Amino acid sequence: MIPYIKSLIANSPTGSISYEAYMEAVLYHPEFGYYMKDKQKIGRQGDFITTSNISDVYGRLMAKWFSYICETTNLPPVFCEVGGGNGRFARAFLQEWSESVNSPLHYMIVESSPFHRTVQSQLFMTDSSVTQVESLKQLEPFEGMVFSNELFDALPVHVIEKIDGQLVEVMVGLKNDELYEERMTLSNPQIFSFLKESQIELEERQRIEIPLEMVQMVQEISAHLTKGLVVTVDYGYSNQEWMDPSRSMGSLRGFYQHKMIPDVLQYPGEMDITTHIHFDYLIQKGLEFDLDLLTKLRQDEFLLKAGVLKELEDHFDPNPFSEVSKRNRALRSLIMPSGMSSYFHVIIQQKALQLSENNLFTE
Repeated sequence: MIPYIKSLIANSPTGSISYEAYMEAVLYHPEFGYYMKDKQKIGRQGDFITTSNISDVYGRLMAKWFSYICETTNLPPVFCEVGGGNGRFARAFLQEWSESVNSPLHYMIVESSPFHRTVQSQLFMTDSSVTQVESLKQLEPFEGMVFSNELFDALPVHVIEKIDGQLVEVMVGLKNDELYEERMTLSNPQIFSFLKESQIELEERQRIEIPLEMVQMVQEISAHLTKGLVVTVDYGYSNQEWMDPSRSMGSLRGFYQHKMIPDVLQYPGEMDITTHIHFDYLIQKGLEFDLDLLTKLRQDEFLLKAGVLKELEDHFDPNPFSEVSKRNRALRSLIMPSGMSSYFHVIIQQKALQLSENNLFTE
């Protein structure tokens, strides 16, 4: 048990803390937080895998697409990746840019994890086009593109439930050195505002995650982007999908050594914790901060529109055991109906531009 969690609960007036406070501690505490520790988290030796780590083509394709966007909009080639992780996406993006694009690039990586910043530094120490920062606040306002892959699903959330017709907040308590859930009458006005704005009415015994920190993240992104596109890749549900009976228990879960752990109070500080995001709320808050929705696509749809099939054609190799064939199999897994991409969506928002969805991709 993390001593810091014990002290948080012990010092709380109610003897319990919200899930948001718990997740903030076990994921982001400078010393004890999962994301902050010096350990591999992504890939076979970690606890989870992201789509950008399946194949380098993901980053390369994004570089080509961003180059097209810059050409058609006269945006400066400034690309900001929020939550750069192990740097594999950035490395693929930069390799493609250097090989096929004829203009200088400024690549910014926003990464809160000291471990991942170190890993990234080792990859890009000789590349003067890359700037690393710990938070968006360290960046000057810029024109270009803001990109994130599985960023919002890792933000701390509150958890609420409806019991006997009343809304309660699910809290985290401690007894006999064991963490457990307890429920308190919901009193947070921000949560009530979220439910009203989202027009979400919980059914009896339904629980759901409330992403209040999402608002701050969207606001910060918009504040630093003066003109350009915001591209968000993540998994989540619309308000209507949240109300499906199959989702009555919410989506909060952990990943530990590539196994899904339904009880996120296990392994505090040692496993990833994630939730599905509220797509409609993300889009709605974007509008409030001058980010207009251009399109929302499944990730496989986006990849196809961005030219992934051309990548397969250009790099065909009849030898099934070659590196090229392995790469192509990984790439196909991203666009197969049963592959990872069917669970992800790409939300594209614009600020101070007059684009339509038809302008986003080549014919």
